[in-house]
Amino acid sequence: MSDIELAIIGGSGLYNMAALTDVEEIEITTPFGKPSDTITVGTLHGRRIAFLPRHGRGHVLTPSEVPYRANIYALKTLGVRYLVAVSACGSLKEEYAPGHIVIPDQLFDFTKGLRAMSFFGRGLVAHISVANPFSPELSKVVADSVRQAGGTVHEGGTYITIEGPRFSTKGESNTYRQWGMSIIGMTTSPEAFLAAEAEIAYACMAHVTDYDVWHETEEPVTVEMVIRTLQANTKIAQDAISDMVARFDEWAGDFVAHHGLKDAIITQRDRIPPALIDELEPLVGKYLK
Repeated sequence: MSDIELAIIGGSGLYNMAALTDVEEIEITTPFGKPSDTITVGTLHGRRIAFLPRHGRGHVLTPSEVPYRANIYALKTLGVRYLVAVSACGSLKEEYAPGHIVIPDQLFDFTKGLRAMSFFGRGLVAHISVANPFSPELSKVVADSVRQAGGTVHEGGTYITIEGPRFSTKGESNTYRQWGMSIIGMTTSPEAFLAAEAEIAYACMAHVTDYDVWHETEEPVTVEMVIRTLQANTKIAQDAISDMVARFDEWAGDFVAHHGLKDAIITQRDRIPPALIDELEPLVGKYLK
């Protein structure tokens, strides 16, 4: 199988595109277990792309239960270099209205330590730089494609990831606003950080579904509200993905994210267990073999 350079993580309905052909399901087992579901691979504009439902088909995994390491590792083994995360989010700013799409440029991790946050440990230490957790180059491509698809897009802003699965209290929501957060969701950490460790350029297409619970004149967020807005935005997301694929040769290149581990591995080479190097070969092979 040829490398699949572009992948989409999001809802299970994203790959239901009429133009997607030669569709196949791929099952992958990783050292970190199985991904959330089988990976759907299809051809769009002559290019093979991959889709992975983050919560599994039928939405069976809570944000804390998503096997983030297995998901990113599996995509890396397919050859993925560019990853777009399609996510629902709550707005913490008046101007980011439901139905709008935000392409954040910063990330604040407010999860509670329940999720495995790194591929490293057990005798191999790497300190990855995530000063810019979202790829600037890929984020610009996503924003341009969302506009081309007719979406209202906001570039920039800080995404705060909370543990979930519950929504925020008003006290929490108002505190996040005071901290300067822009949008809120439950899945971007540690997904973005693991993508960085895997040297995959990562961008987030965050669909605003609600005003969380802080807004005095809007109803507090509900599951029905989230689903309704996501369904309405599915075509925009699909059209944006189609535009990205159609223009792939124009924008694809050697991004900063593709070299994130170059100076990150600190463990002395002869102290690293050989079995661990083999296990992480898709990630570290070019540096340690």
